[in-house]
Amino acid sequence: MVKATRISFGGTAGIVTGMALLVGLDAAHAGKASMIGALLIIAVADNLTDSLSVQMYEESERLEKREAFLRTVSNFATRFLVGLTFVVIVALFWKHAVAVGVAWGMALLSAMSYILARGRKTRAIAEMVRHIGIALLVIVVSEGIGHWIKTYVS
Repeated sequence: MVKATRISFGGTAGIVTGMALLVGLDAAHAGKASMIGALLIIAVADNLTDSLSVQMYEESERLEKREAFLRTVSNFATRFLVGLTFVVIVALFWKHAVAVGVAWGMALLSAMSYILARGRKTRAIAEMVRHIGIALLVIVVSEGIGHWIKTYVS
């Protein structure tokens, strides 16, 4: 089984980014192709950059090279796979993609928060509420940016 620490960073980033992109691009009235394109670009380009950052951080902490490499690969794979689930949601549920995507993301984030809290022996509900609250803040800001783009840029 993959350690939770190996998937928590990439998983969280992929989940929150996926939800924020769906909401923000929907508010900007982006089309299906634009939304899928943005999700794929983030799943690859931003993810590779993020993974390189993880690699360099791990090396600066003088982590053993094999462990640093495993963390980097785990971060990339987790974030990429989570990103692809949002692509599938847009492709299959276009008219309801935002609602389905946000519900999916919140379910994943809640499950991850629960698992991490249990592993740390902390209150799972408190962790879940905190993480969902932060994700909601990111989503609201992304929606605001989308509305701004629709109003002032397009």
